[in-house]
Amino acid sequence: MDAKIFDKSKLPSRHVTEGPSRAPHRSYYYAMGLTEEQINRPFVGVVSCWNEAAPCNIALMRQAQSAKKGVNENGGTPREFCTITVTDGIAMGHQGMKSSLVSREVIADSIELTMRGHSYDAMVGLAGCDKSLPGIMMAMLRLNVPSVFMYGGSILPGRFKGRDVTVVDVFEGVGMHSAGKMSDEDLLELECVACPSAGSCGGQFTANTMAMVSEAIGLALPGSAGAPAPDLSRDHWAVESGKAVMRLLADGIRPRDIATRKAFENAAVVVAATGGSTNAALHLPAMAHEIGFDFDLFDVAEVFKRTPYIADLKPGGKYVAKDVHDIGGIPQILKVLLEGGYLHGDCLTVTGRTVAQNLESVKFNTNQKVVYPVSNPISPTGGVVGLKGSLAPDGAIVKVAGMKSLVFSGPALVFDCEEDAFRAVENREYKEGEVLVIRYEGPKGGPGMREMLSTTAALYGQGAGDKVALITDGRFSGATRGFCIGHVGPEAALCGPIALIENGDIITIDAENGRLDLAVDTAELDRRRKLWKLPANAYQSGAIRKFADQVGPARYGAVTHAGGKVEVVCYADI
Repeated sequence: MDAKIFDKSKLPSRHVTEGPSRAPHRSYYYAMGLTEEQINRPFVGVVSCWNEAAPCNIALMRQAQSAKKGVNENGGTPREFCTITVTDGIAMGHQGMKSSLVSREVIADSIELTMRGHSYDAMVGLAGCDKSLPGIMMAMLRLNVPSVFMYGGSILPGRFKGRDVTVVDVFEGVGMHSAGKMSDEDLLELECVACPSAGSCGGQFTANTMAMVSEAIGLALPGSAGAPAPDLSRDHWAVESGKAVMRLLADGIRPRDIATRKAFENAAVVVAATGGSTNAALHLPAMAHEIGFDFDLFDVAEVFKRTPYIADLKPGGKYVAKDVHDIGGIPQILKVLLEGGYLHGDCLTVTGRTVAQNLESVKFNTNQKVVYPVSNPISPTGGVVGLKGSLAPDGAIVKVAGMKSLVFSGPALVFDCEEDAFRAVENREYKEGEVLVIRYEGPKGGPGMREMLSTTAALYGQGAGDKVALITDGRFSGATRGFCIGHVGPEAALCGPIALIENGDIITIDAENGRLDLAVDTAELDRRRKLWKLPANAYQSGAIRKFADQVGPARYGAVTHAGGKVEVVCYADI
């Protein structure tokens, strides 16, 4: 691609490269070895979440170099930078998880500031762990410069006693160990083999769910999200992503041209069809917020309700991301959904072509057991369900993939933080049939809306995963399974009904009809509300306090700024 086709007078980088007054700015680029010809090209930010915090991110820098090659060979000047991540598998089960959702906002903000500060014209973003995927896509939609997203790839499955395992098996192993069902030696062996390579957690947890979203919504190249992180084909996809962003820049195609409301519906369809992470119901509203339209929890849940569950993936099913790749990748899932009439085929994508055009040459693979045809789904409605009722006026979410019963009713056992609940589970201080309530873990009350995988996995490890239910105003990991309801709103810190529950109150969860109800009359709730006091919170300074001050409800994505609705000038138009 000839660099001369780009008119710098209309690109943000003109502010740092054009005219005599920008001689000092250009001197910095000469200091880094750029030539005059490279300075005169469009500047493309290549951002990755590379770090040594976890296997999710360790392969991203390698792939970023390939993306830079694609940019450079097609008329652009790549400028690489990194942003943070907080890795949920390591942050899980302690105070570190308060940083997780906050990191999504920091990722989006830090990318915005780097792009704005240096006037970059386009962007390629590479992500690994859970919050980095929506964080990067939020930045793309906020800035609205031509952008291509690329997932860094999943981890390979581990092998333990002749079967494939993931990190969730280790979390559940902790519960088995505490119940005397797993020896010290077996737990040690399991932890040593569960994660055998670079890459993000291998089941249909949050990272792989949002990777599928990136293809379904059109911000990633078709097929780019499937290969495991160690697979060298990822370098090919990175080069192609670099090429693609230059085509988008030449054609004037921006993220908001791609991520329309219909594209968001496509994304929600893929989440439901694959039994994906409930966290998608937090991230999709946050992404829509960047553009300036509402696509809240109930909008997401409405799509879930009409979508069949067709992919037999962990944690509710049998298979992992590598298995999807081996049968033809995410385009296989998109193809069968498109043919079944569940996707909007006319949505534009980063190829410059529509979803339907991208899938023209894809033929559904019938010689496999990972993805079912829509005519014979695992279940007729999606693997994730939205709930509403007297306990959740502003909604809640549950993953039902793999569950046999969708109705549960029982007395409440209330905890005011995750640590207390985990301790009770570890010591088996609960009864079958109870509904464990973990509150003051919402976006504002946590602060940070922690995930509860340690507690839910311990319950499963003890064999109680289908014998109790658990609800929270916090979140559940994409790896969670069982009757676990998250995002209950309004949260306890805002004196939502969850704050007023007392031990023994009867709670009914009906995922068939989308209900979450508390059997306490209005007069009694009003009495309790008058006596309610917000518990003290130790987080009164720093980034987590700042998040608590700014964050909105989970229903709208737990966002921290006013969003596209009030935007006056979009960055891409400066």
